[in-house]
Amino acid sequence: MSVTVVIFRLDSAGECFALFPELPAGRWGDLCTGYAHIIQHSPADYDLCIARSEPAAPADYADLSKELERRGYILSVRRRATPDMHERRRRIAAEWRCKPLEAHA
Repeated sequence: MSVTVVIFRLDSAGECFALFPELPAGRWGDLCTGYAHIIQHSPADYDLCIARSEPAAPADYADLSKELERRGYILSVRRRATPDMHERRRRIAAEWRCKPLEAHA
């Protein structure tokens, strides 16, 4: 299995959520994949999420990290995404656009 880069953040209500800067949420790669306890997987605007949240401490994201690991993720926790991570997401999305939709299931 591959390692998935994750960034844990706290929203204004103090709820923890995860951003996967390398995982596209669609065929264009402009949005990344996000995850929260209740919402689970959803599209996320990385820059907007970073602007409207604060970094989560390990104690804040421990439960969410365990939930993701139970779902099969092998996590590499980071504080911020690099330009290379965003480019990787766009490259993956471009590869998806070259394949039939059934190949993504």
